[in-house]
Amino acid sequence: MTRPTIRDIAQAAGVSGGSVSAALNGKPGVSPATRDSILKIADELGWSPSHAARALMNDRAEAIALVFSRPRSTLSQGPFIMQFIEGVESVIAQRNYALMLHMVESIDAEIDVYRRWWSQRRVDGVIISNRTLDDPRIEAVRSLGIPAVWIGGASSTDGTDNASGLEQALRYLTRLGHVAITRVAGDPALVPISERDREFEQLATLLGLQATTVHTDFSGQSGAQATRGILTSDRPPTAILYDNDLMAVAGLSVAQELGIDVPRQLSLMAWDDSVLAEITNPPLSAVRRNNWAFGALQAERLLRIIDGFDESPEVGPSPVLVPRGSTGRAPTRD
Repeated sequence: MTRPTIRDIAQAAGVSGGSVSAALNGKPGVSPATRDSILKIADELGWSPSHAARALMNDRAEAIALVFSRPRSTLSQGPFIMQFIEGVESVIAQRNYALMLHMVESIDAEIDVYRRWWSQRRVDGVIISNRTLDDPRIEAVRSLGIPAVWIGGASSTDGTDNASGLEQALRYLTRLGHVAITRVAGDPALVPISERDREFEQLATLLGLQATTVHTDFSGQSGAQATRGILTSDRPPTAILYDNDLMAVAGLSVAQELGIDVPRQLSLMAWDDSVLAEITNPPLSAVRRNNWAFGALQAERLLRIIDGFDESPEVGPSPVLVPRGSTGRAPTRD
């Protein structure tokens, strides 16, 4: 079946193409009865407006871009990305916008995608992830004039509430008697990780903790390697907090491999909750974030900018601590 056109509707209705165009676009020039007849026939034929024509008329591509500078194999790792995308889609679908999702291997390649898509008028704006401390994308996007919002930037700019989740986790572990706590963190070159490093150090000082941080690349392999080094050290901690669920699951496997009882001898906690965290044995305590709501918030921010309104950051839902079987009282030490 071919896609119905305005000419098809005009032939079926016995009117001119101009009359059909006026009726479909809500313009004057046709009587109410003729308009109703045209709209009914258009519906029966399954007609829908041409996206390309509408975009040309509105000077809009009616699409936004989300480009990740990371290996394609990592898209399905952890809950954040897919839940975030679902949240974005829930908002832009209401405006009949499309999401241009792309994976590249480097930030330079990501910038090239922005330049190409913007020059070709394929997108109206971009959501940019994982801002680094000296990020070349800042100047690139600014010079191109692309409407953009950042995720994984500073908490004050993207509406995240990292501090409250971290404080909940550390205060909870402190109430369980833990003093020696290690955080297995992500890449310190990323703004949110650098920010979380500072918050972790400040909270540890406030609570009188013996706290250390080990940086990784967020992968399960690096989380396992870091955990093995921590637990075989001369003075291992009694609790470990991981920056994602994937590393926490890997860390639990290492603890069990070394014959360490969780949670009797060691407590483990993940930053970001998931089904993966729930089905381990024991299930992992976690700091749960509403990644869907966060994605929806960023899409709303970007659409406001595209529409010409001042972008006013809003604070998204706060993280919630979910205690499970992987955390318990701190063991007594000599």
